[in-house]
Parts: sequence; structure tokens; C-alpha cells
Amino acid sequence: MEEKDYLSLLLPKGLLEFFKVTSATLKDNAYHIYLEELNIHPEHLQGVKLTSKGFFEEVTIQDFPLRGKACFLKIKRRKWLNEETGKNVSRDWNLVANGTRMTQEFALFLKRNDWTRPL
Repeated sequence: MEEKDYLSLLLPKGLLEFFKVTSATLKDNAYHIYLEELNIHPEHLQGVKLTSKGFFEEVTIQDFPLRGKACFLKIKRRKWLNEETGKNVSRDWNLVANGTRMTQEFALFLKRNDWTRPL
């Protein structure tokens, strides 16, 4: 198995298709995994001349705990300049569950197990 295969066991499904892990730390009894979006043009803009213009501000999303510690994904999404329109564009992501700061997968897990109610 390669490193990417091992990482795919820990991260939300499909994330490594478009992101690379740049670092990971254990801080304040929680794992912080830093990811940057790869320079892969959005599907709906294939064939359009795009120029990478860096990244949006980093967002933090809570994911499943790892080894009894909280896990936070620190995600930097890429933006491009559409040379035809002069406007910035980005990929449309549905990584975050509505109204939360956690992945959809983790939010569904909590909801299915009714872990959202107070103890």
C-alpha cells in the first residue's frame, strides 16, 4: 500500500482525489490535518483558460475522532481566474454538512446514532 492508500482510510471518501495533505499535528489533545486543493480545474470549466490565483482563507471542519482525540481538517480551497470572464471561480464543494462545522459523513454518523442529544 502507498501513503495515499493509508490516508484514504482516515479521511472522508474521495477527499484525496482533489486535496493533498501538507502536514498533520497533534495540538491541544486534538489532531489537525492540513489539506490543500490540487490544481485540477473544475469539471464544469474544462476547456476554459483558468489561471490559479492561490487559495481562499483556510476553513476548519471537524471530522471523526481518531484514537480518542478530536480531529480537525484544515482545508485550503483553490481559486482560479477565468481568463474569458475575468471572474474568480472555484470548485463547488459539499464537504460540510449544512449548519455544522463537521463533514457530512460525520454529521450523518452522529444523527444515525442519535449522538446529537445531550447526555
